[in-house]
Amino acid sequence: MPQILLTPAQRKEHRAQAHHLDPVVMVGGDGLTPSVKKEIDASLNAHGLIKVRIFSDDREARETMFQTLAEELNAAPIQHIGKLLVLWRPMPEKEKSVDEDRMAGPRDFKVLKYSKRAGQRPEVKTLRVLGNQRLTAGGNVKRAKPKPKISLKKRSQT
Repeated sequence: MPQILLTPAQRKEHRAQAHHLDPVVMVGGDGLTPSVKKEIDASLNAHGLIKVRIFSDDREARETMFQTLAEELNAAPIQHIGKLLVLWRPMPEKEKSVDEDRMAGPRDFKVLKYSKRAGQRPEVKTLRVLGNQRLTAGGNVKRAKPKPKISLKKRSQT
């Protein structure tokens, strides 16, 4: 699999995003074993942008590991600073399972009720809204409007 090629602007953006990340995979003295590659692949699928720490002192070995990971895992090499490698790969789309029988459950909302007297703190209320209810702008819970029924004439036209 070929590695992903990025423009310098895209690479700069990914470097900025990776700045605050911690390494998720650490490569020890055994180097790039199949289990390490599998873990890096799983991390790329889960996060998209990851840091890898390599505990080897040989810079050329780290550089070859960086290129090997990018080529074998179809990832873009973002940055190699010291013993840290930054790799990026677009995250795969997750399939959403849709359950038609599922209804909306209760939701909790925090509502601020302001006092009419000046200087009073607003009262915080937690309201539970069920699936057939809605919250108005004034902070009241109302039942949802029933769905309009389709007439027999319109049903026969479709």
